[in-house]
Amino acid sequence: MPKKIFDILPPKRQKEKTLVFEIQRKETKAKTSPIKLHFPKISFKKVFVAFFVLILASILFFSFKFSRVEVKIWPEVKDINFVESITVETETETVDVHKKIIPGKIFEFEEVFSDTFNSSGKILKKAEGVIRLFNEYTTQDEVWKEGTRFVSADGKLFKSKDKIYVPGATIKNGKIEPSFVDVPVIAAEGGDHYNIGPSEFSIVAFKGSPRYFKYYGKSFEPMKGGGEFFVVTKEDLEKAEKELIDLAHQKAKEILRERSGEEFLFSEDAIEVSVLSKNSSATEGEEKEKFDFQVRAKIKTIIFSKKDLEEFIKTYLSSKISSEKEFYFPSLKFDLEGEVKNLELGKIRLQLKIFGKEYSKIDLLSTKKSLAGKNLDEAKFYLLNQKEISKTKIEIYPFWIKKIPDDINRIEISYPLID
Repeated sequence: MPKKIFDILPPKRQKEKTLVFEIQRKETKAKTSPIKLHFPKISFKKVFVAFFVLILASILFFSFKFSRVEVKIWPEVKDINFVESITVETETETVDVHKKIIPGKIFEFEEVFSDTFNSSGKILKKAEGVIRLFNEYTTQDEVWKEGTRFVSADGKLFKSKDKIYVPGATIKNGKIEPSFVDVPVIAAEGGDHYNIGPSEFSIVAFKGSPRYFKYYGKSFEPMKGGGEFFVVTKEDLEKAEKELIDLAHQKAKEILRERSGEEFLFSEDAIEVSVLSKNSSATEGEEKEKFDFQVRAKIKTIIFSKKDLEEFIKTYLSSKISSEKEFYFPSLKFDLEGEVKNLELGKIRLQLKIFGKEYSKIDLLSTKKSLAGKNLDEAKFYLLNQKEISKTKIEIYPFWIKKIPDDINRIEISYPLID
């Protein structure tokens, strides 16, 4: 069969070539694009666990590396006391422990003490007043004696204080007109029951005679002043003075502490109080329920420095306590009692009583070395087997560490602790 010849390729082939060309172009573009990197995926849980392990390891490392311990030690203590006589002299300027002398100085001042006191004396006063005496009996003048008795309508007896000059009555139109005179009278007895009101009176001496009804009296004002009243006695004045002097002695201690200041001391047994003047608002026998009394006093003593006394005590104790012991100064107490005083010469001798606690010394460096590297139980056992120690407390930081650091610089000892 003869071959066929085509001038143009079939359409199908043309499409295939075009497709091949496009594919090649795409492949060419793909070759020029950036290279992408791919990392393997990591678990967050694994990262967290690793970080936690690292932190824990660091904490444990630094805990052991920088741990520290605080050791508190209470020693065995013993109560001690000493009694010594010391002299305070105003002529001395420095403390002399050998001669037992400390310097002092005179301290004096004036102070006024006053108070109100009750009177103890009592008097029973008689009521007084005025009776108008009427005369309807005679036209003759009469003189009656002092102490003429008048009796009131309710039976209270009064007496005239003076002689009575009784004027005679007058006659007018054949009738007698009574005359009168005012008579000062006083009750026959004391007491407030004689303070009666206006009353009518008769004359006791004329009872049973014609004169009884022709002489009579009347009062127009109440009788006054009867009753029990207080008066100042000699004993009241003496008592007031004594009480104020005692008050001066009591207050002297307070005033001395206030005026001398906290840095100075004095003996309460070496205080002199002398009265310079005294004054009372009432005199002996004066009728007063209360009266005021005042005393001006001079207070005098010798004061001395608290610092000087403490210096004496410290030096004194150092000579009395053995070299193996220490005195616990926060426990120091002392008391002073006067033995002899002579303020004129500027000297007082005092009995000094010293109280306190002593404890044994321990070598802190040696103790630290003995504790270094021990576990907690071993450290406690070691400390409690020391005869100088009564109790201990060990605190390690951080708390989970159970061993004393080897480095003694990280061991802190608090000693002595005394309750």
